[in-house]
Amino acid sequence: MTSDVAANTPVKGTSLWADARARLLANKAATASLVFLVFMSLVAIVGPMLSPHPYDRVYTDYVRMPPSLSAYPHAEQIEPAVERIAARVRARAETIEPRGEVVRVVLVSPQRPIDERNLAFFERSDLFHAARVVERAEEGRRLVIEAPLEWKYFLFGTDGNGRDLFTRTLIAGRVSLAIGLLATFVALLIGVTYGAISGFAGGKVDALMMRVVDVLYSLPFIFFVILLVVFFGRNFVLMFLAVGAIEWLDMARIVRGQTLSIKRQEYVQAAEALGVGSGGILRRHVIPNTLGPVVVYMTLLVPKVILLESFLSFLGLGVQEPMTSWGVLINDGARNIQGATWMLLWPAAFLTSTLFALNFLGDGLRDALDPKDR
Repeated sequence: MTSDVAANTPVKGTSLWADARARLLANKAATASLVFLVFMSLVAIVGPMLSPHPYDRVYTDYVRMPPSLSAYPHAEQIEPAVERIAARVRARAETIEPRGEVVRVVLVSPQRPIDERNLAFFERSDLFHAARVVERAEEGRRLVIEAPLEWKYFLFGTDGNGRDLFTRTLIAGRVSLAIGLLATFVALLIGVTYGAISGFAGGKVDALMMRVVDVLYSLPFIFFVILLVVFFGRNFVLMFLAVGAIEWLDMARIVRGQTLSIKRQEYVQAAEALGVGSGGILRRHVIPNTLGPVVVYMTLLVPKVILLESFLSFLGLGVQEPMTSWGVLINDGARNIQGATWMLLWPAAFLTSTLFALNFLGDGLRDALDPKDR
């Protein structure tokens, strides 16, 4: 009786997407890359909110500081900073004695009393909190003060303007990933749809649609970007418009070539014989079978878009200060590589690891979506 029920139970098949998901999860490199990209995205989104340093805060006393796990200021920085402040106060630092969380300073002015209002220079410094007078002598010409130290951590060091490189690297990741992924999504959406329709329609429609692509190919990319800047100004959305409006052309040609091959297959002809409409054939047969090459090209397009963004920012047409991106940080680090290698190391490491993860994920998606390997 049980065997009869089992025999009459219909076997539930797996769809293309369910099978592709299972094959993707079985690929350890692709799965690890996907986890890494999700983690990188979360860090780029949440990290700057948790950082104690705003990405645009300038610390004039910490310009090009190397990375350190210990808090700044270091012992060798305290004495020069106190001497600079003493010169502004128009006094001389007779003794400088660090005592744990505070530094004790004896200020001496040989001619006239020290104006205690000028002690605000300690608070304006990045190394100290507000100083207080402990002892007065010689009618105010000699002051003993204590200034609490203001501890700061710069895990990735600082850049040439004294800004925290850790926070700026995370902000740059947010910008680069947003531009790379969203511009690629726009190119994917337009290019796949346009190329599939052109290839499936064929004939004069295909010829006309491809001539439109050729005309757009003839427009210089920089000229197109300059026109957008004239009409829309320099803003973040410009990057999506400029890059997404150009990069879909290659995607459309790739999908058109795949569609021309797929529409001659037996299963497409069988669907046409059964009365399936053109929209249903494109949605269920043509586009899913073009996703293998499309995904591979998409993994190459993301780093290409990131590099394009860096190029436009270098020309002053992209991301503007104080906002930044990985490409801008790498360009800045390359100019300071001799004296501050960390300025190039950290953004390059983030960009390289992200590109590796995208390539591994692209290979996994290609294998998972290839119908010949099912």
